[in-house]
Parts: sequence; C-alpha cells; structure tokens
Amino acid sequence: MKILLVYPEFPDTFWSFKHALKFISKKATSPPLGLLTVASMLPTDWEKQLVDLNLTTLSEEKIKWADYVFISAMIVQKASARVIIDRCKLVGVKVVAGGPLFTMEYDQFPKVDHFVLNEAEETLLPFLSDLEKNQAKRVYTSTVYPDIHNTPVPLWQLANLKQYQTVSVQLSRGCPFNCDFCNVTALLGHYPRTKTAAQIIAELEGLYELGWRKGIFFVDDNFIGNKKHIKFEVLPALIEWRKGKVGFAFSTEVSINLADDPELLDLMVRAGFDTVFVGIETPNEESLTECSKNQNKNRDLVESVKQLQRAGLQVQGGFIVGFDNDPVSIFQQ
Repeated sequence: MKILLVYPEFPDTFWSFKHALKFISKKATSPPLGLLTVASMLPTDWEKQLVDLNLTTLSEEKIKWADYVFISAMIVQKASARVIIDRCKLVGVKVVAGGPLFTMEYDQFPKVDHFVLNEAEETLLPFLSDLEKNQAKRVYTSTVYPDIHNTPVPLWQLANLKQYQTVSVQLSRGCPFNCDFCNVTALLGHYPRTKTAAQIIAELEGLYELGWRKGIFFVDDNFIGNKKHIKFEVLPALIEWRKGKVGFAFSTEVSINLADDPELLDLMVRAGFDTVFVGIETPNEESLTECSKNQNKNRDLVESVKQLQRAGLQVQGGFIVGFDNDPVSIFQQ
C-alpha cells in the first residue's frame, strides 16, 4: 500500500509566520506532528511519503503515486484542504481525513472517502482492519479518550527537518480548566493524559540522532495540567537527559498559575525551558468571569508575568479583546 500524507497550506496570516521565516531562511515553523504520528501507526511494510504544502507544491504525479491520500488539518487550513481533496478526486485517488478540522466539521466535506476522527489511537486501527477486509466505513469516531502510553514515536524521517524552524513534541492531551472560548476540552477532555517520561526521552533522542539541535516546542494545551507528573517524573528526566547535550531550547504553553509554584518554575528552567505562551486574555475581572478563566482571577497578572520572567522565562502573552464585559478602555488596559 502506498500512502501519501499531505499537510495543507496555512493562509497568509500571523500564524503562518510566512514573512518572518524568510529572515532565517526557513519555509515553515514545524513539521506536522499529527500526520507523522499517524505514519508511525501505519503498517511498517506500507510505503509512505509526506508532502507539506507549507514547504512545497503537490504534483499530480505524486497524487497518482498513492493508493490513499491521508490529510489532517486545523480550521485555519480549510481552504487548502478543500483544494487538495478536489485534486485527489479528479484523478481518482481516495482521501482519508482526520484532525481537528474534520473532527469538528466532517459533514462539510462530502468528497472525502473516509473520516478517521477524534484520536487515532482509538479510530485508526478499526479503519485499517476494515480496509484490509475491503469493508471500510465512511466515518470512524469515538467518545473514548485513549491512554497515550502506547503512542509511538513520530516518523520524523519522513520530514525534511532542515526546512523547519522548530520541531513539536507532545507530552499530554487535555486541560483541567474550562475556558469558554477554547475547543481543547471538547476535543481532548478535561483530564490531562500524559505520556511517560521514557516516551518523551525516546522522542527527543530520536530527534537528536537525526541531528536536530534547535528549538523544541511542547505543544501540550497546558504543559502543567498534571503538575505531579511533570514535577516528579518528566522534568527530572529532562534535566538528566540534557546533560552533555547542547543546542536544545524548550518552549511550551502554560497557565498563569505556574507563577504560584516556585519549585515547578525552577525545574522547568533547569530542564531547558526558556519561553512559555500564557493565555492572559484580559485584565478585566468581569470578562475573566464571563469566559470562565478562573485561574487568572484574583491575582496581579503583571506581577505573575514578572515572576515568570525573573525565573528566566520569556513570556508570550495571548490576549482577547471584545468580551461582552470589556469597557471602552480595554485597549489601554
């Protein structure tokens, strides 16, 4: 079986970093972690190729090479995903789709042959089993949040890592909070499910063996969602693994309550983290109540940010303007 894994193009928005990347001679921020993880779950004797449209174009010859085209996308990639699907249908190649875009909106893509939705640990194997029997259904979905202790190391070898600025890894899925504007818990649940420290070290070691020495972004929705596991297992393992290694810098996403735990903060810095994205959202308490961002309430947000900075972390702040409770002075605030 020949499988072509295709990652749609990001439109020219802030999140594509299209223009900024030119200054560092890179074409995209990071390789598609979801597709590379799915690639590792496919039978080892299948032929696999990756085409990232943020790096290159998709030729008709490449599509015709494949027995199936696997596509995964976020909502911002919707327009590019539609073009890919149309092109595959024109040459008669079947499309298998998954990821956040299709999990939330699969009914809007009538031309897709098979949907493997939610988390692949639950839905991919049933699809592959039915495919082998020529009985593949159109939609595979699940309400189960799978244990990710058996999730394999992504198939990094399919990606041209030299074209990317950073590489993403994932330690956990899910978030304990319930921010009203976020679809993370709808997709992945409230209980943070984590990989073992050994799994993460194996992923990092694989990247190291491939020659990667630059930034690593932990794409967890909230890296400190399971503080006990992070503090007593993962971070000590990272500190030990990095001894004697050079060139690695870690970044991730955390909630502002990291500032409340000096021990955890110190461990993160010692483990090699130098940047955190924090959802600050708004200084307006009524707006925080409105969106259920309770972890940000009843605190001096400026001082919390300064605590992270004093520890050695660059803080990238996320903000939302336009809550119903925002006063006209919100921009100045």
